[in-house]
Amino acid sequence: MKRLPIPEDVSGDEIDKDVRQELLSLPKTLAEDVAKNLVMVAKLLDEDPEKAYGYSRVALRLASRVAAVREAAGFAAYAVGKYSEALAEFRAARRMTGSVELWPVMADCERGLGRPEKAMAMAGEPEVQKLDRAGQVEMRLVAAGARRDMGQADAAVVTLQSPELASSAVHPWTARLRYAYADALLEVGREDEAREWFAKALEADQGGTTDASDRLAELDGVEFTDALDEADEADEMDEAGDDGARDDEGPATKD
Repeated sequence: MKRLPIPEDVSGDEIDKDVRQELLSLPKTLAEDVAKNLVMVAKLLDEDPEKAYGYSRVALRLASRVAAVREAAGFAAYAVGKYSEALAEFRAARRMTGSVELWPVMADCERGLGRPEKAMAMAGEPEVQKLDRAGQVEMRLVAAGARRDMGQADAAVVTLQSPELASSAVHPWTARLRYAYADALLEVGREDEAREWFAKALEADQGGTTDASDRLAELDGVEFTDALDEADEADEMDEAGDDGARDDEGPATKD
């Protein structure tokens, strides 16, 4: 695989210090190349996942024995829906580090592969108890999604009920947890409660990670119209009016 262009302002020093520590096992020039590709993966993962995936493949070719590289390749594959590939990379990273932090996203890959039962089984494994609080919330979200995949909508609602959901404290995962709960409530026909939880999700969504505001508007029957679309419609009406005026003028001149 050919190397991809790296912008001049990317030095490789932007990577996390723990990743930089891992790269010390590589020759200096190679470590710098890998670091730059990992920076590009991180920069592009949300805005252009296909490009991020390309950079992750370059990094993987250069340093497949580095756990951080396998993890980055896993997230890049996950972002473009290559769940089998992502799962393989996450498993490799886990073997190298012994860490359980990738357990929830591994379970979600099982969902992506159409195996929600496997994801549910993973939710009951001892590894879950070793996760930090954020990881346990992620696992709960995955488990609820797996329940819904299996047509168990009511069970999904129950799965999301937790001390973290009841807490008024706001954490990075709070908005997504509240949003998932609202969506699950809506699926079982509890619309009033769903509206309440979409509102709570919006309140906690400081980074705009959900579309809770749109879902609230939808429940309230509010329709948003794009201003550009309105302008186009106005132009079309003006043109139609001009044509109509010309049509009216035609017969009048015959007299």
